[in-house]
Amino acid sequence: MTSTSAQPIPAQGNAWLKPYYFSRAAFSAVWVLTAFTVGQSMPGVAAALLLVYPAWDAAANFVDARRHGGLQRNFPQSLNMIASAVTAVAVAIALGISMNAVLGVFGVWAVLSGLFQLATGVRRWKYAGAQWAMILSGAQSALAGAFFVKQAYAAAVPSITVVAPYAAFGAFYFLLSALWLTVSDMRRRKAAAVQT
Repeated sequence: MTSTSAQPIPAQGNAWLKPYYFSRAAFSAVWVLTAFTVGQSMPGVAAALLLVYPAWDAAANFVDARRHGGLQRNFPQSLNMIASAVTAVAVAIALGISMNAVLGVFGVWAVLSGLFQLATGVRRWKYAGAQWAMILSGAQSALAGAFFVKQAYAAAVPSITVVAPYAAFGAFYFLLSALWLTVSDMRRRKAAAVQT
């Protein structure tokens, strides 16, 4: 990592995090709702959802990294984007094999993306604050991924509902981060108003 990656980004970059986290929470919430309803009874929809989830994550990481100084400046997030894009392709291949294979792919991805998210959260804490939820989410993602990999070797055939709680926790953490940043900004503005 170069020294520029540790430098603070412009204030407008910080303002981007709130709508970004809210949009990620909303997407994950809709994904989970669809997985538990239509996805359970329609295999084609379940397959599409399993492809869309890592593809969306890759796109979201790309846009977010670009808003925060570019891909070179945000190395962990760049790796997360690449891992998510590769996962979307791997899921497409695994769908032709078995749902156990799909779960194994999701498990490896959850471990990698969790570690990259944790690293991104630690970096952002320096200039944005309120990243503890993202750090906790990254750690939990890595643990969930290890559990998915173990489950992938079980005799039982998993369904999309095994992955859905993982996405639900993602929605919760993104929403929590957005709300926490909103409250932190309100406190800063109030403190600044008192000083003037």
